[in-house]
Amino acid sequence: MKLLSIFLLLFFLFAPPASSITIEWWQFWTDANIKPVINSIIEEFEKANPDIEVNVTELTWSHGHEKIVLAFESGNAPDIVELGSDWIAQFAYTEQLADMTDMVTDDSINFKGWGMSTYENKIFAHPWILGTRVLFFNRSLMLRAGYDGNFIPITWMQLFFAANKIDALDKDIHGWGSNTAEKHRLYKKFMPFFWSARAQIFSDDNKYCVLPSLKGVSALTFYKKLHDSCSYVSNQRGIEDAFLEGKIGFILSGDWLLKRIENENRNIDLMSTLMPGPGSVGRSFLGGEFLAIAESSDNKEAALKFIKFLTSPENQLKFCKANRTATPSSVVASQDSYFSSNPHLKLFNQQILSAIHPPVDPDWVKIEDIIERAVEEVLFRNGPVAGTLKNAQEKIEKLKYQ
Repeated sequence: MKLLSIFLLLFFLFAPPASSITIEWWQFWTDANIKPVINSIIEEFEKANPDIEVNVTELTWSHGHEKIVLAFESGNAPDIVELGSDWIAQFAYTEQLADMTDMVTDDSINFKGWGMSTYENKIFAHPWILGTRVLFFNRSLMLRAGYDGNFIPITWMQLFFAANKIDALDKDIHGWGSNTAEKHRLYKKFMPFFWSARAQIFSDDNKYCVLPSLKGVSALTFYKKLHDSCSYVSNQRGIEDAFLEGKIGFILSGDWLLKRIENENRNIDLMSTLMPGPGSVGRSFLGGEFLAIAESSDNKEAALKFIKFLTSPENQLKFCKANRTATPSSVVASQDSYFSSNPHLKLFNQQILSAIHPPVDPDWVKIEDIIERAVEEVLFRNGPVAGTLKNAQEKIEKLKYQ
């Protein structure tokens, strides 16, 4: 009898509340440095909300999208799913994501990136961590090429001449790091030039594809010229490896490069600047990671509570410090001295303000592939710029309007 009493006492002390809710969260952050931070945030949330338990499933970038698609189609979607910004419209279009407009309106001014999760005037995901690309360059190579140590290229032609002067230094030195035909990578290297030229993929009313406009043609023409004149051509990793070894003058890359330099103790005279444009400072590529709630979820209120906790300024700052991420979606977090005191991190938050995201379109993954193949055709098979963009335009219009 005494043992039974002890058992019952322990059961009631440690058993979860009868009304306990378990929310399922699928996310992509598996790095050893960031997993403990995510776990600690979950622990803090569960401590503050003892009636809610968070169960995490880790996804990989190689198969994560496919797994999410299958989960939605089979009716087994998690309560919360992390989505790349390019994927949101795909799932919003099929009505598989909960409309979060009314859930986040009161707090929307405190975050950046809502445009990427707004489809047909409704918000379908909460911005979490944003991403862009800036121009990195090796100041030591610039000095060897005869430039002043404070020189920063602002225009395309300044970039072109500086890259070619560096390229002329030695047969093993290259001016520009140019991405090979790497899926989901190449177009992100070209689009900053496209958007810096003020070119558009679609007309303002979204009724026409205007890819081969004069501005679009000028952007790809210059990108081809830079590629042909002084490039080291490889995949993204290969370009960054060569840059960190002092073999490339200029590359376009993200904040993960800063993390590599720190983790690998790389000794490089690193400089960074905003994306150059045709006549002045240009624009860059904007993307990000978002948190969406499945329309089929029975725990939307609890899911929203966790999303707001995870994206709070304090927790975004904690996440960014652990992952060396430069661009939180939280306006308050981005103003922290952690970013403002580091010129490279500060630059990323400046670049975000003029970065452009791809159209929020259910067919974007297919459109992206068409654009990427067009760039490949011009760079690697010497396809005519205007004609190749015209062919891409026809494919996109057939996809969208026929």
